Order: sequence, then C-alpha cells, then structure tokens
Amino acid sequence: MNKDIKLIALDMDGTLLNNEHEISSENLAAIKKAKDQGFHVVISTGRSLSTCKEIIEPLGESAYLVTINGGEIYDQNFELIERNSFDPKDVRKLWDLTQKHQAFFWSSTVQGRFNSEEPFAKEVEDYEWIKYGFNFEDEELRDTVLEELKGHDSFEVTNSSPLNLEINPAGINKATALRKVSKWLNITMDNVMAVGDSLNDIAMIREAGFGVAMGNAQDVIKDEADWVTGSNLEHGVAQAIERVLEK
Repeated sequence: MNKDIKLIALDMDGTLLNNEHEISSENLAAIKKAKDQGFHVVISTGRSLSTCKEIIEPLGESAYLVTINGGEIYDQNFELIERNSFDPKDVRKLWDLTQKHQAFFWSSTVQGRFNSEEPFAKEVEDYEWIKYGFNFEDEELRDTVLEELKGHDSFEVTNSSPLNLEINPAGINKATALRKVSKWLNITMDNVMAVGDSLNDIAMIREAGFGVAMGNAQDVIKDEADWVTGSNLEHGVAQAIERVLEK
C-alpha cells in the first residue's frame, strides 16, 4: 500500500480481542513484528486503565495509551498525561435522563466505576465523571434517549455495541486523543492506521491516513473505512498489520 504509516491505533473490544476478551497469538505476533520494524502501536479503547491494563501488558511497552474514548491518555509507564472530565451540570442532565427513562447506566469516574447495580453513594457533583453510558434491551428506548441527547451540544455520543450509548464531553473522542499523540511523536494523522468496529472508533477511522473496519464492524464503520479486514475471530488486526508491513 502507498501510505506512510508510522503509528497503528487499535481498538480493543470487537477488534484486538476475540469474543473471550483475549488477544490471539496471531494478533500478538503481528504487533510484535510491527514494533520490531519501528512502528508505534497505540491501544485506543473505550475501557478504563483498570479494565485494560492487565490484558494489554503482554503487548509490551508502548509510548502512549488512549483510554475511555480519549477521556484519558497515559504514557509508557501508565502514568496519566491528560484527563478530560465532564462539567458537573452536564452529568446532572445525564442522571436526570437516566431517572426519567429508568435506563441502565454505567460510568467511569476518577473515584471508581458505577452502574445501576452498583450506584454511587454521594451527590452527582461529588464525583469527577469521564464517561457516562447506557445499556438498553430494545432499540426503541435507545432511540428515544439518543434523540434527547442530540438536543445537548455538550455531549460526544457514540457506542461500542448496537444496544448501548457512550457519552464523553463534546469534542473528546479517540481521534482528538490520537491527534495529540501524533503531535507528541512528531507525525500527523496521515501517518496513522486506525482499526475499529464501533461508533466510538468512527472519528479515528475517518481522520487516520488509513482507516480500517473490522469484518464484524457496524455497517456505518465499514462505509467510512478505507478497507475492511477480517473479523475479530479471524485475527483481522493481524491481517491489517500485515497489509501495512507489505508496503
């Protein structure tokens, strides 16, 4: 391929990981090969550090790690470089929406992770919120909540599966984080290959020099991508990396 790729950005769930939330030996070998050839490999996930660190440690050292859909960026030692939190009044809007529709919510805060089954004990404003999410059992309720969210310009709304919604502060997504990482590495987004499967990957796939959708990706992601690789059960990440290495 005719692209000057220097950084490979990988989503985790539905992309790097199989359905057992494991990294296949094929994907692991391809990543090692890319790193040995001088490529930067950056995980760019909706997960928090606490839910991804153990899984990605076998990949070895990486210059940066993007978590919570760009809500946090870490260095090679897992030290926090940047955090992007909600204005408390915006979280109050999300909480009121949760109560109104009796929807199942989940969240990432600096103080911990909360959801409808393990709720927070204090006031909304007593926590520093980084991401707020909803899980739904039916599309009708999801669409209702999504329409209400569209009425607020302070939210970045994506998903990581067809029946959930993920909300970050407006302007915070994986692409904005990778733009910063690229600048710190003295490259541009034209030098990035981004691989993902869901709406929380669409911004980085659009902006990357080479955007890759997984074979199991949502259709809108495939439409935006430059290329569609194999599924997460077919080691699609390894296939995409091999394509870059063949240039």
